[in-house]
Amino acid sequence: MLLEEHYFTAPKRASPRLLSLSLASRSEDLQWMGSTSSKGPNDNRELLSTLPVTPRSGRDLLQGLADPRGRVGRRIADCEPMWQGLWTLVSRAARGPHSPRLCTRQASGYPAPGSGATIFALSSGQGRCGIAVIRTSGPASGHALRSLTAPRDLPPARKACLRLLSDPRSGEPLDRALVLWFPGPQSFTGEDCAEFHVHGGPAVVSGVLQALGSVPGLRPAEAGEFTRRAFAHGKLSLTEVEGLADLIHSETEAQRRQALRQLDGELGDLCRGWAETLTKALAHVEAYIDFSEDDNLEEGVLDQADSEVRRLEVALGVHLRDARRGQRLRSGAHVVVAGPPNAGKSSLVNLLSRKPVSIVSPEPGTTRDVLETPVDLAGFPALLSDTAGLREGVGPVEQEGVRRAQKRLEQADLILAVLDASDLASPASCNFLDTVVIPAGAGNPSGSHQRLLLVLNKSDLLPAGRSDPHPDLPSHLLLSCLTGEGLDGLLEALKKELAALCGDPSTGPLLTRSRHQHHLQGCLDALGQYRQAKDLALAAEALRVARGHLSHLTGGGGTEEILDIIFRDFCVGK
Repeated sequence: MLLEEHYFTAPKRASPRLLSLSLASRSEDLQWMGSTSSKGPNDNRELLSTLPVTPRSGRDLLQGLADPRGRVGRRIADCEPMWQGLWTLVSRAARGPHSPRLCTRQASGYPAPGSGATIFALSSGQGRCGIAVIRTSGPASGHALRSLTAPRDLPPARKACLRLLSDPRSGEPLDRALVLWFPGPQSFTGEDCAEFHVHGGPAVVSGVLQALGSVPGLRPAEAGEFTRRAFAHGKLSLTEVEGLADLIHSETEAQRRQALRQLDGELGDLCRGWAETLTKALAHVEAYIDFSEDDNLEEGVLDQADSEVRRLEVALGVHLRDARRGQRLRSGAHVVVAGPPNAGKSSLVNLLSRKPVSIVSPEPGTTRDVLETPVDLAGFPALLSDTAGLREGVGPVEQEGVRRAQKRLEQADLILAVLDASDLASPASCNFLDTVVIPAGAGNPSGSHQRLLLVLNKSDLLPAGRSDPHPDLPSHLLLSCLTGEGLDGLLEALKKELAALCGDPSTGPLLTRSRHQHHLQGCLDALGQYRQAKDLALAAEALRVARGHLSHLTGGGGTEEILDIIFRDFCVGK
């Protein structure tokens, strides 16, 4: 199947070095090309899943097939019509149409819901604003733009023009707005698109939307339908779609940086590079299966494939051992504030969240249940949990709170252990140190799977001149929730811990969804089956399975149900 063509004026990505040509079995190829041939020893096995165009060995292989005077041509003279037809197909795909603006991105193969209809929606969000953006996508976009700006013609492509918008039914003026015309395929969705930048009053927006609804062939867009059409027309890969969704929902600086890098195609480019490696390895294995009896192949073809697979296994293992950093960055790390009663845990939660989340009282045991609030801690997302004070010998209600607090401690990504700096010798403080702080390895994160910061609160109650009450304690931070002294040091320590937990987007692509980990793990498992395979046909099949997982990750394959879940995260108008 030939690569689909998409034209747009954005800078072109680097062209892929390989031309993938998906084929069925040999028998199906013979039927498709209208010829027959006697079966060889491998004719019941799948034929080459991909044919390399640029590698030297692949080029020699195809030239040998096309030249009936070569040794390979003489060997398979009985099925020469099939190979001539195959060479013709490959040559056409390699040449392609002569166009200076050919884009090599392939369409996803999944039609957008209601494709063929023209959709419209408010894209700038609900509520009063200075400017609201309404856009359309589909074949009737030009007609809709003409209908609302009659008798004026369409504006020049991608150039903002000031036009009077009128109701096409009554001719009543609606607003004076900027309009833009994006003829497809040089648009976000790949279809004809129009944008109306109108004043953001509810009456204006409602009037323009009603006017668009009266134009024949237009209907309101569903949630995420604009982006889904961009995916269906090959404008965005599935990982880029996820990056766009994360960018829209990002609330912290680290989330914004990560989402923007994924939207720019960083993760997709990495996966396509891995898929290209598997394509080369698969082509070498398939060539060896079919033509190992001839001396027309380079030496060490299988060794080269094994070496490429080993390098890919190492790279996949590194990304899979990221300890869910990307998912934490997307959804937030779980930070649990724990300590004995009346240590100032609720005061710390209120200080970090900058709002009164928890009730603060001098009476011990005020907090009975787990209180959670999402916060931005030093640019990283976190889910901050306030828990009941850990102690024994209290009523059944508080005991339940203590049980829930201990359960949250087990689930925490980071523990903020809070002690009263003026009461470190109390039984409750000593018990907390022995049961929580020391086992977690405070001050030695590399030796523990769970990170912990020890905070000595109420430093304002310490005697003057006594800066460190207990130097023999594990590494700790002094803080006064009352005066705010020591807060900057705590935030700096939190930033370092959360950077280690969530990862740094600038160091490389992060796996922000469980779907990413699932497909990379499936790819790694298939490569393990390749190494263990005792038959080359089974080894080739394992490489095809591995490459299929990478294709599913970027959107080259999958199910409608998965796509529905991904695009459901978008708002209407995006």
